[in-house]
Amino acid sequence: MSKLFSPITLGSLTLKNRIVMSPMCQYSADEEGFVTDWHPVHYVSRAVGGVGAIVVEASAVEPDGRISSHDLGIWQDAHVAKLAQIVKQVHQHDVKIGIQLAHAGRKSESAKAPVSSSDIAFSEKYAQPRALSIPELQVIVDKFREAGERVAQAGFDFIEIHAAHGYLINQFLSPLVNNRSDEYGGSMENRFRFLREIVLAVRERWSGRLFVRLSAEEYADGGNHIEEYVVFSKWLKELGVTLVDASSGAVVPFRIRDFPGYQVPLAERIRKEAGIATGAVGKITTPELAEAIVSLEQADLVFLGRELLRNPYWPLHAAKTLRTEQPISVQYARAFT
Repeated sequence: MSKLFSPITLGSLTLKNRIVMSPMCQYSADEEGFVTDWHPVHYVSRAVGGVGAIVVEASAVEPDGRISSHDLGIWQDAHVAKLAQIVKQVHQHDVKIGIQLAHAGRKSESAKAPVSSSDIAFSEKYAQPRALSIPELQVIVDKFREAGERVAQAGFDFIEIHAAHGYLINQFLSPLVNNRSDEYGGSMENRFRFLREIVLAVRERWSGRLFVRLSAEEYADGGNHIEEYVVFSKWLKELGVTLVDASSGAVVPFRIRDFPGYQVPLAERIRKEAGIATGAVGKITTPELAEAIVSLEQADLVFLGRELLRNPYWPLHAAKTLRTEQPISVQYARAFT
């Protein structure tokens, strides 16, 4: 049997296969952050298509934490009911579903007064942010905790904390952005402190079912590279994080030369050197490449993004390519015989 289609248990979470729908902003929420008609169609079709798990797009823990004014929100109890409907529908197809908790920080395009670790703008196209005070940081940590409670109320199976792609948590991790002189800046331990506090806050409810996405290469002199992210990943493992979703870039403007599987070595190094389960992401488009990644133990899961936008039923086609029998919804079975 294909390893890609074998079940896996990570912490207290068991998936039927190793294929995960990567979180991808849809910019389709209403201006109050609520699910619209688009979202159930988008997510449930991938569940029908045979993924093992889905990670719902970045969902902001406060209104000013949105990347755009049409990002999903998880900052109020009223958001729960419509998210719960998606969870219920996805579960009908034996698929696990998580959600990515996020705060855009200085990369928010909707905040009237964006915030960050320091008062450094992302680029000339973005507003200059205000550096957060320590009391304000504690408020945001509490907002992540409260969001975690709402996620549980909606019935999700796991959480992913978005600490990558130059958003707020990443703005604290990176010396390219963080020039603080207090206990949240300077040393690696200090720059990790904000993420540590968020993990501890969310872990209260999500022990054994907690992922963290990292940009494990910042592509700039003076920034963090894979060596630093191996250390951060070791610390995350000590905190009880279940899996590191290893992406890269977007901390500062930089054009990445991408190619099929270009980020896989990051997931592989973190897995081997930090001893924590990883997910590989980035131009994974063919069944053969996905199978090789898990078979060679470069990563435990493969996260598919744009390939699943192009083809919601990629897993079913991949199973056929890899000559592995997989359950198919009776309504669609005639198309795969």
